[in-house]
Amino acid sequence: MPEADPNEQLVVEVFVRDIRRSTDFYRSLGFVLVRDDGTFVELNWEATKLFLDERAELPPFTHPQANVRIMVTDVDAWWQRAQELGAAVFQPIADRPYGLRDFTILDPDGFGLRFATRLEGERAERQATQRSIEQRLERLGEAFDGLG
Repeated sequence: MPEADPNEQLVVEVFVRDIRRSTDFYRSLGFVLVRDDGTFVELNWEATKLFLDERAELPPFTHPQANVRIMVTDVDAWWQRAQELGAAVFQPIADRPYGLRDFTILDPDGFGLRFATRLEGERAERQATQRSIEQRLERLGEAFDGLG
């Protein structure tokens, strides 16, 4: 059986309460409008698709149900752009122990968008060292717990 186009194998579809507001939000971040069927919108981020499906009856979310990671070359520039747009921040920008510098913002319906850049060089080494120290401390704590 032939494989599906890799860009269409897995597409995230986000339910939104107001398709116009959400479409404007995603387009302001750089997503490209491909198709607009009134209550269903197809957007692209480079070769990756994102679907928006209007469900006006949805209750507001108090925290993100999920997020999509968007890899970019300069996450600090995207952080600045998100700040300029007044996007709701779920997690501010920082170097993470999993090797990324990232931040998460929320769309108008509370869906998370995590913009990220891989840490390189000294910053990556510093995060790896921090992660190693945290793992050692955790094992040491478990060893002490086992003594009691």
